[in-house]
Amino acid sequence: MASVSSTSSASSGVTVTTSGSTNSSSIDWSTLIQSAVDAKTAQADTISTTITNNEAKISAYQMLQSDLQTLYSGLSSLSTAVVNSLSTSAFATRAASISSTGDVSASSALSMTIKNGAAIGDHTLTISQLAAAQKVVGTSQSSQTDELGYSGTFSIGLDGGATSDITITSTMSLQDVVDAINAQISTTNVQASIVQVSSTSFQMVLTGTEDAADITYSSTSGDDILNKLGVTDSSGSFTNVIQEAQSAEFTLDGISMTRDTNDITDVLSGVTFSLLQATPDGTSLNISIETDTSQIQSALETFVTNYNAFRDEVIAQQATTTDGTADSSAVLFGDGTMRNIMDALQNALNSTVGGMTMADLGLSFNEKNELELDTSTLSEILSTNLSGVTKLLSAQTTTSSSQLSVVNTGTSPQSFTLELTVDSDGNLSSASVGGDSSLFTVSGTTIIGASGSIYAGMAFTYTGSTSQSITVTSSTGIASQIYQLAKDYSSSTGALQTQITSLTTRDDELQQKVDDINSAAATLQSQLQTQYAKYQAAIESANSTLDYLKALLNSSSD
Repeated sequence: MASVSSTSSASSGVTVTTSGSTNSSSIDWSTLIQSAVDAKTAQADTISTTITNNEAKISAYQMLQSDLQTLYSGLSSLSTAVVNSLSTSAFATRAASISSTGDVSASSALSMTIKNGAAIGDHTLTISQLAAAQKVVGTSQSSQTDELGYSGTFSIGLDGGATSDITITSTMSLQDVVDAINAQISTTNVQASIVQVSSTSFQMVLTGTEDAADITYSSTSGDDILNKLGVTDSSGSFTNVIQEAQSAEFTLDGISMTRDTNDITDVLSGVTFSLLQATPDGTSLNISIETDTSQIQSALETFVTNYNAFRDEVIAQQATTTDGTADSSAVLFGDGTMRNIMDALQNALNSTVGGMTMADLGLSFNEKNELELDTSTLSEILSTNLSGVTKLLSAQTTTSSSQLSVVNTGTSPQSFTLELTVDSDGNLSSASVGGDSSLFTVSGTTIIGASGSIYAGMAFTYTGSTSQSITVTSSTGIASQIYQLAKDYSSSTGALQTQITSLTTRDDELQQKVDDINSAAATLQSQLQTQYAKYQAAIESANSTLDYLKALLNSSSD
């Protein structure tokens, strides 16, 4: 019997033949659908690769940005040379050395603390007498814990200071009296203690906590407590003064002085002398206050480390393979922004300022092109030409008038003429440049560069009483140049952030395209599944008809 066959054609152009010997289609619908979807999403895959590459660039830019921020942060103490008590400049830090003449130990007689900006110089100090607080002692008591049986109130304090009333009850012991007095130390500045002479002998000691001031006492009601304890006599005077209150007496550079404390803060501005012991006759302490050059060296060592870290990151982005092409990790290979930053930093390093270069500091590049610091060369130049080093590294600002003092140079100092206006009462009313008074703000005698202007960070004080124009002259050293470059390039509006923002925006746009393509592919997949399901149903229907016809033909042949 002849066989019956049927042909059907899918929308993909594939021709499928079914025979009477089968009831199912041989078409792989899933593969056909996936092929159509893959063709649709191929473009999305290409775009995703671009996004991944951009993300790698963003990460590399952010690394450069972070390295530059570290670089300029480490240079802040070298970027300016302002010398005052508020300055954080390495050039304003101070160190003191103390030596002695004669039979006295310098370290046991004097210690010092020095603030930034203290005047540099040499001084000679002799100490005749240390300041001391008054100290008095009572008579012996047999116990420090037994009830005394005294009841009364007394007032205690230091001469010229505040006093407090102390109330004692009959059940209180010697220790309780001491505790009651000490509870008021913050007001009275009188401290009480107990000296145990023996197992049956205890004496109360009163000590002023401020030097050069006598203890004051008066019984106000009830028993005269301190008299009962043998601290005062019947007239109210202390019976046993074991240390008189006295002032410190000393001479500085031949000038005799007295102070009510051993911590002297008002003799040399920014310097505290802590007097520890009197110097014997014929002896003296020799004091030398200098710039703490170790801080300059430390800051330069930090700069070398941070510069090399940035340079290494740049080198990594210039890596090539053996055939001379960019390494896969060098995602910023040939990047113009990165090259411009490196060129600017190297130009600053190669600057000549005041006839000096970085070589004078002991800075040089080794055979690996890494920055190195010869500390022996640096030490020598710091000891012989500190002013030259200061000018070579930092930003410096001077004025043509001694009445205008520089408080801060700012990070990008400018040279200009500052026009100062003083009103009829002699008060400074405005400061302007080229007639523009918005560039500086005035507060009393202080003049501050306006935020966002090229004078931001600059600050002055004016002691004059008349209006005048004053020339302000600034110079910029290597450290201040690199500080500003690194800060500008790594800022939120700098070139690196511009690249990061641009790539981030582009990635957002590309991701939207990927999402749109994937959404369209998902829609296509759903449509094809519906469409091919209909085809399958039609084929199955045709097979069913074929089976019917086959059966019918077989029947008629019988």
